[in-house]
Amino acid sequence: MVRRDIGTDDPRVRVRPGRGSRPRTKQRPSHADAALGMVTRIDRGHYRIRLDDPSLTEDSSGNITAMKARELGRGKVVVGDRVAVVGDTSGRKGTLARMVRIEERTTLLRRSAEDGDGAGTERAIVANAGKLVIVTAVADPEPRPRMIDRYLVAAYDAGMEPLIVLTKTDLADAAPLTSLYSPLGVRCLATRLSSHGPDAAPSQTGGERPDDGVEAVRQVLDGAVSVLVGHSGVGKSTLINALVPGADRATGHVNEVTGRGRHTSTSLQALELPGGGWVIDTPGVRSFGVSHVGSADVLRGFPDLARVAEDCPRGCTHEDGVVDCALDKWASTADGPDAPGALAAPEERSARVESFRRLLAPSLEAEDPTRP
Repeated sequence: MVRRDIGTDDPRVRVRPGRGSRPRTKQRPSHADAALGMVTRIDRGHYRIRLDDPSLTEDSSGNITAMKARELGRGKVVVGDRVAVVGDTSGRKGTLARMVRIEERTTLLRRSAEDGDGAGTERAIVANAGKLVIVTAVADPEPRPRMIDRYLVAAYDAGMEPLIVLTKTDLADAAPLTSLYSPLGVRCLATRLSSHGPDAAPSQTGGERPDDGVEAVRQVLDGAVSVLVGHSGVGKSTLINALVPGADRATGHVNEVTGRGRHTSTSLQALELPGGGWVIDTPGVRSFGVSHVGSADVLRGFPDLARVAEDCPRGCTHEDGVVDCALDKWASTADGPDAPGALAAPEERSARVESFRRLLAPSLEAEDPTRP
């Protein structure tokens, strides 16, 4: 058999001048000289970043725009992330730096798309925030304690400190909500802020009423990274405008027919507080799934029920219909096991247990989809 002589002129032979057969290296540069900063906003693949060293930018503002480097892969970058950037950090219009590393996160607030969708549906929202500010109107729209319970579960799961800020207290009494959550160790602050009317916070610098409660909120948030959450129409943007002069976040009104607010904030944005620290505004939502939280951790969002559940038999799942679950006894009587912030009326206790079990069910289903 005669072997065919294939020369370099044959089209089947690829010749790459200057390159040997050395395999491609998997080593990546360490980028030891990269600049560090925090992601403050994300817009269609462009990341707005505030550098720790403002002098690196041409105008000393510290604000630059960056693109994510390919070596970061498909990992999601969220507002609040601490990142390392290289390349053009001048911040000039039209320039882009390159984001090459995401620093280790201290906290991560997550949300499930919808309860019951199973594992893998959670979405990262904000990183490295120490406080979760749950903004709730006492009226217009009516408060939703079950939504507050969801936020508390998400806060404890993320390792964040929850804070409830009650708005529009000129329209209704804040005492019912304060008396429900304060005994559980959750700090509650009341404000008179409304998005309309004489108590509306101005969107320009200064001018807020001295007794509107904003100063107390500002003192708690100064020096910290906090994220504001709440359903549409509760006054998050109004509160932001009062805390950050010149923020000019759009505000809206509640629909008189549906009783629901209109979405005004359409994207997450971190805004710097005058006294130091950051507040991160989030779009209003009408649901906040927590099925990504383990069933054992859901109870952490209900400190009063956690005390009662200590009397449950070993291995109790606390589901409706489980024999000898202490929650059922506590909910059906007015003199059951004592607990922090214990509610007196059986109907109030039953509503509290029902709220817990509504969040528990999808977590149990996510852990074991074969459950009946």
